[in-house]
Amino acid sequence: MATLLYRIGRTAFRRRWLVALLWAVILGAVGLGAAKAPAASDDGTSFMPGIEAQQAFDLIGERFPGSDANGANARIVFVAPDGEKVTAPANRAAIDTLVAEAADEPRVAGAANPFTAGAVSKDGSTAYVTVNYRVKADDLTDTDKAALEKAIDEARASGLTVEVGGTALATQPAAGGSSEVIGIALAAVVLLITFGSLAAAGLPLLTAVIGVAISMASIIALGSAFGLSLTTGTLATMLGLAVGIDYALFVVSRYREERADGHAPHEAAGVAVGTAGSAVVFAGLTVVIALAGLSVIGVPMLTKMGLCAAGAVVVAVLIALTLVPALLGMWPNAVLSRATRKRGRAVTVTDTTAAAAAEGPATGDADNGGSRWARFVLRRPVAVLAACVAGLGVLALPAAQLEMGMPGAESKPVSSTERRAYDALADGFGAGFNGPLTIVADVRGADDPKAAAREIAQEIGATRGVVSVSPAQFNKAGDTALFSAVPATGPNDEDTKDVVRTIRSERPGIERETGATFEVTGSTAMNIDIAQALQDALVPYLAVILGLALILLLVVFRSVLVPVKAAFGFLLSVLAALGAVVAVFQWGWGAGLLGVEQAGPIMSLMPIFLVGIVFGLAMDYEVFLVARMREAYVHGDRAPQAVVTGFRHSARVVAAAAVIMIAVFSGFIGSGESMIKTIGFGLAVAVLFDAFVVRMALVPAVLALLGDRAWWLPRWLDRLLPRVDVEGAGLAASPVHDAGRAGGEPAPQEPARI
Repeated sequence: MATLLYRIGRTAFRRRWLVALLWAVILGAVGLGAAKAPAASDDGTSFMPGIEAQQAFDLIGERFPGSDANGANARIVFVAPDGEKVTAPANRAAIDTLVAEAADEPRVAGAANPFTAGAVSKDGSTAYVTVNYRVKADDLTDTDKAALEKAIDEARASGLTVEVGGTALATQPAAGGSSEVIGIALAAVVLLITFGSLAAAGLPLLTAVIGVAISMASIIALGSAFGLSLTTGTLATMLGLAVGIDYALFVVSRYREERADGHAPHEAAGVAVGTAGSAVVFAGLTVVIALAGLSVIGVPMLTKMGLCAAGAVVVAVLIALTLVPALLGMWPNAVLSRATRKRGRAVTVTDTTAAAAAEGPATGDADNGGSRWARFVLRRPVAVLAACVAGLGVLALPAAQLEMGMPGAESKPVSSTERRAYDALADGFGAGFNGPLTIVADVRGADDPKAAAREIAQEIGATRGVVSVSPAQFNKAGDTALFSAVPATGPNDEDTKDVVRTIRSERPGIERETGATFEVTGSTAMNIDIAQALQDALVPYLAVILGLALILLLVVFRSVLVPVKAAFGFLLSVLAALGAVVAVFQWGWGAGLLGVEQAGPIMSLMPIFLVGIVFGLAMDYEVFLVARMREAYVHGDRAPQAVVTGFRHSARVVAAAAVIMIAVFSGFIGSGESMIKTIGFGLAVAVLFDAFVVRMALVPAVLALLGDRAWWLPRWLDRLLPRVDVEGAGLAASPVHDAGRAGGEPAPQEPARI
């Protein structure tokens, strides 16, 4: 592996213009494909096949043809001024006018007048009208939205308070906006401080952006054929940027080390790709495993997102192995620090060994913060290990109380009209009105279909926690009935989940009595079923990715205990991050500091995303940090000294990579959307815990306690496992490596320092 990548790095360095041209052609080709590709089709009807709410939803589409449940809608809520009622002549006239104007629009399927549809609260203070469109929200034009907004403004001018919920006028959540830009800017500052060179800071950002551009253009180009969309590529963008910066950072850092040790530029590029590049390859494989493992969840959208993101990671790896050394070949000295260039290390010398000797000890051997920290941990391994486990364990305790759901309008800021519409409906009609349950009854097997539907409605209406049930609506064939049940509590309330469970538990008896069958769906039931399914899938998903990663790390490190330690540390950091998310966003501890106005259940997809993304980044740091320790151990260092050597060379780079990721993910916290805040906060604290607590403290403490046993491998397993040479041991004796020395001089007899 190391020798192959060494050759690739040298070739890319020497053939730099050809490599750069090839990547430019690839970018142009996929960009042209994206521009010419037809828009991706979006069926939008099957989020998670197999759950009851989805099956009932599909049955409605089958039995009630022409009813597009995915069509856009706007729920317009009217609140009368204090002391008045919406039924007052002037208020009623304003509402009638709005309904008439909305119904006249060509894309509107219907808008029922609240005074004839029974959509007025008992006290007369509140009324609502639901405007249903024939097309999806994404297909509404600016003209469609402007017409509705004009009618709403006219109603407001009459003195009514008018708020709008639904999907028609809803603003799409932004991925951080200016805060995300600030995060990327902070990443650039961290790179500049780490490298002391604008070129070295800019190169990882440039190559990461190129990789993301290629990945996203590919997703758009293939979108129509595979049902992909920009939403599908969200995870690919996030991870492509993250690992793209990390992987280029690792290679550039190793290149600078080799140049500081006196190697010629082309040789330094080859060694950097042969060693750091090996770590990049296997770190990338662990990320791909985590992302491809999303397919075990059983959610088609998650499977597509995972595979697209895995493709983005593969692109990032290929760019780090080829384009990065090619760009280093174009500007071999620009990435070096100003101090190094001033000392004369930047010039190409004819005798690298003599030059290095004349300049004194290599900078890579000098004591630095990483080596000093490693020695501190080695002197107190038990105390450090106990502090790490205890601290992360305490932070993980709230994770046991994790409640998953799908936050809706109630989680939006009070400044948004969606939130105010939600609150107005809850005040006027009850908290459960915002999350009615939809019941679809298949009455084909009943002797009297209408009587069966009435009995089902009566039984559900008598369920504790249900405040009302609407009259049943039958399809044209008369074999299916549809009605809604309004619970007493809000959509994300635990009591509402109990209502759904009670209805389903009592279903067998009701079906025996009526001869009909029924299922519960609607947005509330759908969210409950999705949350439960994802919660059930979380442990199998963890088992799959940990099992495959353990095998991969076993091959990389040729050790039994190091992969187990890596998996244990990852679990600690993820559980601690989940605990922090629960404490802030579910319990509300310190939520106001982040601008979270309403605590509640954690978004169902969030734990899955957190596990997948953080697992990939954690294994990045693990492979890069421990591979350098393994390299030192293979080259003759004793186990404790190998830990110090690994930290001396890698700690600063890993810390910089982690700070960059924390800065980028923290940008999402600035979003106005609670869900995006949760994702940004969760990822940022997870990287913080994993990089600085687990990798920087727990890992060296465990290795100090294990000593040489850390690298133990049974002989039979040693013979069975393939040898991949991630640490670059084979480079010392490689003829290519010898020939690459300045002036073609033969290598000295003592082992070369890699």
